[in-house]
Amino acid sequence: MTLVDIGIPVLRDAVDARADRPDVPYLLDRFGRIARDLRVSITERCSLRCTYCMPEEGLPAIPADRLLSAAEIVRVVELAVRMLGIHEVRFTGGEPLMRRDLEDIIAGCAQRLPDVPLMMTTNAIGLEHRAQRLADAGLRRVNISLDSVDRAEFAKLTRRDRLPAVLAGIRAAGRAGLAPVKVNAVLMPDTLAGAPELLAWCLDEGCELRFIEEMPLDADREWARANMVTAQQLLDMLGSRFDLVEVGRDDPSAPAEQWMVNGGPATVGIIASVTRSFCETCDRTRLTADGMIRSCLFSDHEVDLRGPLRAGASDAELAQLWRAAMWQKWAGHGINAEDFVPPDRSMGAIGG
Repeated sequence: MTLVDIGIPVLRDAVDARADRPDVPYLLDRFGRIARDLRVSITERCSLRCTYCMPEEGLPAIPADRLLSAAEIVRVVELAVRMLGIHEVRFTGGEPLMRRDLEDIIAGCAQRLPDVPLMMTTNAIGLEHRAQRLADAGLRRVNISLDSVDRAEFAKLTRRDRLPAVLAGIRAAGRAGLAPVKVNAVLMPDTLAGAPELLAWCLDEGCELRFIEEMPLDADREWARANMVTAQQLLDMLGSRFDLVEVGRDDPSAPAEQWMVNGGPATVGIIASVTRSFCETCDRTRLTADGMIRSCLFSDHEVDLRGPLRAGASDAELAQLWRAAMWQKWAGHGINAEDFVPPDRSMGAIGG
C-alpha cells in the first residue's frame, strides 16, 4: 500500500522523482552527494534578536499543534539513522533551549541511538543551568553563537544585553564535558575590528572558533553582498595580530577551512558560504520545527513529513518521502547569480 493509496498527501514532484532515482537506501541526490548530517530545528522561538537573523519583534509563532512533539522528533531521528544512513544529528532553532522538553528529546534519541553523536547549536542563554542535565541525557557537543565579547557591541547586534549569560553558558558547557566547545561568529562591518579580540578570548577559554560569512537569510531582507564581511577581509584583520597558516579542511564535506594560529595547535575556522562556496560537497538534510524536509537552506522546496507522520504512515513510507525529497536537491545555492532570490523562510525559521 502506498501513501497515495491511504490518502496521505504527497507532493507530485516527490512521487515523480522516484522514477529515475537509483534504488539505494541512503539520501542520494542527482549530483552524487549523500546526506549524512541531519539538522533538526525544534522551535522558531529565540531569546535574542540578532540583526542578521531575526526581526526585532521575533518570528511569527508556529501554532503548538504544528510543532513536532518530542516523541515525533525522536521517531523521525531514529528512522533517519536506521533507514537513511544519517551519521550525525544536530538540534537547532530558533533557540533549542526555548523548548522545556529538550532534555526529553535528547534522552529519547540517545536511548535509541547510543552510537550516534547528538549535538546542538545554541546561543547559550540558560545553558549555565541545563548543561549538565543535557550532557547526562546524552548530548555530546555544542556549537555556541557568539559574535563579540564586547558587551556594547553584543547588545547592539543581538538587541539584548545578555553577554554575561552567554559566557557563563559557554563555561558551563565545558565543565559538563560538552567538548570541544565550538563558537560560531558572524561578523558585520561594525564588528570586524573586534575579531582578533574574540579569537584571543576563545584561545584563552579553550574554545574552537569558526567565523561564518553573513548569508542572505535575514528576516528583514537587508543583506547586501557589498556590505558583508568576506573571508579575505577577516583574514586580513586577524593577520594584524596573529600568524595564520592555512591547513585546509579536516573533512572534505566539512564547511570550515582551517588556519593554524601562531604555530598551533590551536586553529581558527572560516565558513565562507558566499565567497568560497562548498555546495558541491554538502552532506546536509534539514527538518524544520513544523515537520518539513528541506534539502537546501536556500531552496523553498519543502516536503511535508508531519502530515504523513500523523496520518499513520509507516517508517518505510516516511523514509521513501525523504529519499525523494533529497533527490530533488539543487546543485548549489546560486547566491552569486544575478537572478538569485533569497528563500521565503529566514535562518531562524529554517534552522541553522
